[in-house]
Amino acid sequence: MNKPVALITNALAFAGPPAVDALLTAGFQVVVHDVAFVSLEVQQQYRTTNPDVVIVPDQSPAEIVEAAWAVSHRLDVLVSNDAYRPIHGPVEAAEIENLQATLERLVVFPFGIASAAIPQLKAQAKARIVFISSNRNRLPLRGGSIPDIARAGANALVKSLSIELAPHGIPVNAIAPNYLYSETYYPKARFVDDPAGRAYIEQTVPAARLGQPQEIGELIHYLATMQGSFMTGAIIDFSGGWPVAAAPPN
Repeated sequence: MNKPVALITNALAFAGPPAVDALLTAGFQVVVHDVAFVSLEVQQQYRTTNPDVVIVPDQSPAEIVEAAWAVSHRLDVLVSNDAYRPIHGPVEAAEIENLQATLERLVVFPFGIASAAIPQLKAQAKARIVFISSNRNRLPLRGGSIPDIARAGANALVKSLSIELAPHGIPVNAIAPNYLYSETYYPKARFVDDPAGRAYIEQTVPAARLGQPQEIGELIHYLATMQGSFMTGAIIDFSGGWPVAAAPPN
């Protein structure tokens, strides 16, 4: 019997590396996409350190899913791991091109990959969709309209898909991190090695540290392999207790 197949998007960024490790450990044949895989050199470097995965260089959602399906004519889990450099600033100074680029990466692409994957997922006896989104909407910050809009849209997509796919027994859930260590958002040089960065994390996050990749990997593993399908439509906070309510006035 063929191994179950998991497709992980943007495997080099954000929660991609722990997702790959977790699902390899769970016994999946892991298929990976990344925008950087248009480079043959990047593909080769990744293949050297990850010999057990299948690399997909394609970039359109339909072609990515087709390539994943071709591995063994099944697709059991989709991990839509979506990341894009946050662009902050006042609305009156924002460039519409930045909004469009952010929406393309954080909303349009995951919508497309889910749409392309659903027919293949429905063909399996048990399939799962896991989105990696963001918890930033729990406490919107001044100047954050562009990433806030995009993440809110992605989380809304999770809710809509969960309703559509519940009758098919396909749970759709999201992990919403903040303050997760990754070079994409909280790089080591700034938030681990730098005393000022460490102090900021200790003061801001109730857990007083960044979340570790293996910790989000545990949650990805659970959502990809859980036996039941009744848990669906969940946006799971993964932020060490953040945000904290403001202290009451004296």
